Amino acid sequence: MEPIINIAGYHFAPVENLPEFKKKLEQLSQELSLKGTILISVEGINLFVAGLRHATDALLAEIRKIPGFAEFDIKESLSNKQPFRKMLVKIKKEIISFGVEGIHPASYSSPKITPHELRTWLDEKKPVVLLDTRNNYEIRMGTFQGAFPADIHHFRDFPQAVKKLPQDFKEKTIVTFCTGGIRCEKAAPFMEREGFKNIFQLEGGILNYFKECGSLHYQGECFVFDKRVGVDPQLHETKSILCFQCQMPLKEEDQAHAHYQVNVSCPYCFGREKKKKAPNTRKSRRMKKEAALKKLP
Repeated sequence: MEPIINIAGYHFAPVENLPEFKKKLEQLSQELSLKGTILISVEGINLFVAGLRHATDALLAEIRKIPGFAEFDIKESLSNKQPFRKMLVKIKKEIISFGVEGIHPASYSSPKITPHELRTWLDEKKPVVLLDTRNNYEIRMGTFQGAFPADIHHFRDFPQAVKKLPQDFKEKTIVTFCTGGIRCEKAAPFMEREGFKNIFQLEGGILNYFKECGSLHYQGECFVFDKRVGVDPQLHETKSILCFQCQMPLKEEDQAHAHYQVNVSCPYCFGREKKKKAPNTRKSRRMKKEAALKKLP
């Protein structure tokens, strides 16, 4: 059986004629039986899509024809089944919601550090702050050893979280990281603008680090925004799931907890279940999960 190719990538460069481009991508995706999400805006493209090899290659070839997108890079992993239910192409104000004016990754990006360079720094115990810019529920699934959490529930909270960071961080070497790198394209330049002097961003994020360095200096898995829920350092799907009630990602140990009840509750929402239980049907479970994934950044 031919494996499903999961691709995720972003690129900041001007995109013109958005409605026309959206229609073209929708038609191409339908012809190629691709599923996932493609976000387009005047600032660039952000996608996470899955399909057969010939289909993902054809999509990338089309995107790379656009002026400024010849170097569009992606992270790739394999799965035995399609992790998305449908295809969505959306026009957005930002391809990653941040809400701060004056941050333009296409014009300026903070210095990047490769996974191997970061591994060397950590091997040598170089004094460095690893700043996890992801949401708290993602961090709970896994992160770098000793990483400092931004302590946010949505990426748009990040600017306010920066104001709460220890003052001495402004003089320290900081490496920001996230799932695939896109959030750091805005987080790191914003921190520089706020007076942090030694900022780097992990190139390609955790997924790229997994690809290049595996599990070294990392604990746990990485949350992903599709039906796989989590991938391990070998980029294989884990056994994590989403809670039916609150949509919190649950690792295997969470599913073994006494407060976990299938289609009812988990350790994070136990006692807060809705008085009227949602109907336990395949359709209702699917609709609830899809709605929750749409809300995730």
